Amino acid sequence: MSVEVRDLYVGYFKDIAILQGVSLLAQTGKITTLIGPNGVGKSTLLKTIYGFLTPFQGQIVVHGEEITGMAPYLLAHKGISYIPQRRNVFPYLSVEENLILGAWIFRRDRERMAQALEENYRRFPQLREKRRQKAGTLSGGEQRMVELGRALMVSPTILLVDEPTAGLAPRVAGEIYARLQALNREEGKTILLVDQNIRQALRISDYVYVFELGRNRAEGPRERFETDLRELIRDWLF
Repeated sequence: MSVEVRDLYVGYFKDIAILQGVSLLAQTGKITTLIGPNGVGKSTLLKTIYGFLTPFQGQIVVHGEEITGMAPYLLAHKGISYIPQRRNVFPYLSVEENLILGAWIFRRDRERMAQALEENYRRFPQLREKRRQKAGTLSGGEQRMVELGRALMVSPTILLVDEPTAGLAPRVAGEIYARLQALNREEGKTILLVDQNIRQALRISDYVYVFELGRNRAEGPRERFETDLRELIRDWLF
């Protein structure tokens, strides 16, 4: 399913807009990446799409249906999952208990729960081995996989992913990107990705949007930004 944002104005306080007329299209079955300097509203956009913020103006449309301002639990029913930037495992619960919490909306369907768990253990074999271990004792990369797995428990078609490799070592970050790419290429997930690891994010992306001060600055296929990247970063720094 596609995600389309149309002329969106959003802020945390009335009449102070962080996003000012933002528009984008995350195409079905593609990885669309949003890049830009810190503080320009990238994470705010994902929170708005997932219903944590209600826009002052504009529309959010998923596969032809307007979802603007819809509550997050309803979006889960519609096949949309959100992985926030900050680590959010429940540290004193086991890996499996953390995963099960992702299936809260169909918690009474034991067969579906078991199937979703098995799919996640297939995706992340190391989680099967550590399913009884407390999530807080895992490495940062393993915790990120728990978060991904929990988001996948509802079998989403759309993943909103915010800074998936923040604070991770390069090798571990590479594993996370490989997982995201597999979810897209092998399972057809539509992914809208926000990331500061620009080079790695571009490597797996199909299409890129650049934000600047809450507005669209540029967009295009990945190849365009592979050549313009140095110039973009220089502009952000100076």
